[in-house]
Amino acid sequence: MSVAVDFVPQLRSRGYRMTPQRMAILHVLQLAGRHLSPSEVYERAQGELPNLTEPTVYRTLEFLAENGLVRPAFMGNGHLVYEIARHEHHHLKCRNCGREMEVKHALLAKLYRQLENASGYRLTDSHITFFGLCPDCQKGK
Repeated sequence: MSVAVDFVPQLRSRGYRMTPQRMAILHVLQLAGRHLSPSEVYERAQGELPNLTEPTVYRTLEFLAENGLVRPAFMGNGHLVYEIARHEHHHLKCRNCGREMEVKHALLAKLYRQLENASGYRLTDSHITFFGLCPDCQKGK
């Protein structure tokens, strides 16, 4: 999958174009296959676009998130991290070793509907990170 094939139509349908900055950032996130901090995105994207600035990375990540191409998440350090928005999912993260596990959204879909019905809110973001101890850390490994 190339970034252009995957994302140019989505941007164009919203009236935007694929800039070199957007292309480089999406490419970095696609290659990473995991959450990256804005600083990590900046460091990796500079190899593709040497004149890229860190403020541009932050603005571009925010733009891409607003347009549904990347998904921001809080992963326990108080800072946002980003990944390509492939599918709705959540995470379990071990507080001890840092290991992460992806959780399918279907497991929480009923809870989301209950929250919407009880609160009157329409939930627009669907990413939750649960923290605990993985099986290995529970056993003291």
